[in-house]
Amino acid sequence: MEYKEPIAELLSSLEQIVFKNEFDTPVRTQKPGTFTEFELVRKSTGLKIDDFARAMGVSVSMVKEWESKRVKPSSTELKLMRLIQANPRLSKQLMD
Repeated sequence: MEYKEPIAELLSSLEQIVFKNEFDTPVRTQKPGTFTEFELVRKSTGLKIDDFARAMGVSVSMVKEWESKRVKPSSTELKLMRLIQANPRLSKQLMD
């Protein structure tokens, strides 16, 4: 398994979020229970929904869509979410 520098992986993920095609539409799903982890992830960081959204680089309404199980985050957004969960201090750096 190839070792990836955490900072390089974070920067790569952030680039993918920032330069994501604005015309991409979120994937909607009908499967119940698929996204129950997102609200738990946010709450485990101790961040309010608006601070979490700002750290993720998305709108508050998008975080609400994730938490209500209507929209699935991209794989890049999931990576960033897990990085923030692993190191909540990172969110403060991302919001600056």
